[in-house]
Amino acid sequence: MLSTLLEASRNSIFKSPFTRVQCESPVPSREVQAAAAAPASDESCEFGSNKYFLLCGIGGILSCGTTHTFVVPLDLVKCRLQVDQAKYKNLFNGFKVSVNEEGMRGLAKGWAPTFFGYSAQGLCKFGLYEVFKVYYSNILGEEKSYLYRTSLYLAASASAEFFADIALAPFEAAKVKIQTTAGYANTFREAVPKMMKEEGVAAFYKGLVPLWMRQIPYTMMKFACFERTVEALYQYVVPKPRAECSKGEQLVVTFAAGYIAGVFCAIVSHPADVVVSKLNQAKGSSAIEVAKKLGFFGMWHGLGPRIIMIGTLTALQWFIYDGVKVALRLPRPPPPEMPESLKKKLEKTD
Repeated sequence: MLSTLLEASRNSIFKSPFTRVQCESPVPSREVQAAAAAPASDESCEFGSNKYFLLCGIGGILSCGTTHTFVVPLDLVKCRLQVDQAKYKNLFNGFKVSVNEEGMRGLAKGWAPTFFGYSAQGLCKFGLYEVFKVYYSNILGEEKSYLYRTSLYLAASASAEFFADIALAPFEAAKVKIQTTAGYANTFREAVPKMMKEEGVAAFYKGLVPLWMRQIPYTMMKFACFERTVEALYQYVVPKPRAECSKGEQLVVTFAAGYIAGVFCAIVSHPADVVVSKLNQAKGSSAIEVAKKLGFFGMWHGLGPRIIMIGTLTALQWFIYDGVKVALRLPRPPPPEMPESLKKKLEKTD
């Protein structure tokens, strides 16, 4: 499997034009871009190597674990809005009630399962996305990978998130219990044995299916929208080619594209997010039962704060992830370009 992935990375369109390792038919203009963007001698590893995927996973840990922990207070109020609409009427009221009842320290409840859970998720989400993107690109071939690149992003991100949610589910279940069930537990160490005693291992994975329903569409939108937004920004907004932009300017584009992607992510995944919050609060209920009880409009409660949270979160995650790549001197490709073979075919057709 590892040897197959390495071979795939050498043939992937996502390798070019930022590295010239084993390119069979180099195009002069793209070689100039490669030299300007990131000379091979400045890179710490080869694209698609085991080290590359591992370092991408580390970037995912730092981007997801830190950002989700940073917005724990907002996430806590958002979850309470979703599960108790009578008590927590809106975002500001939710903060006020929470602080009045538990003090400022109460806003940090659930930080430990958030940090460890989303660090594990980030490792799988970003690391495996890079793996699956290369693997699927090799299956499709250079031309189809370019033509159907949006579908490739969607498939790679969905595959990565499937495994990422298995890592996240136990921590997410504990987090929601701590944040939404009054007096249940104040820390992760208190919540885990209680949950195990009451419902066994099932307590940690009963929310896995709705978590997939929330996170897989979210991640598909997050990666595909980001990739295409970056492509559009460099094509229509940024006044100079990416190769001529400084690393700082490239990171600004990354942040902007991440925020745009985050808004769409929040909207697409919000109903499932409400179900997950309510499900982990209600012992013995199923996702279908919770959805029926909430109704269509009930599943959109708390969308405003979630858009703020997810938009900021997604932008920061992409900024940190790309920043880690810069710091670790990883290969960073510009948006994909049409292969020369496909250009020639289209010229003949015209």
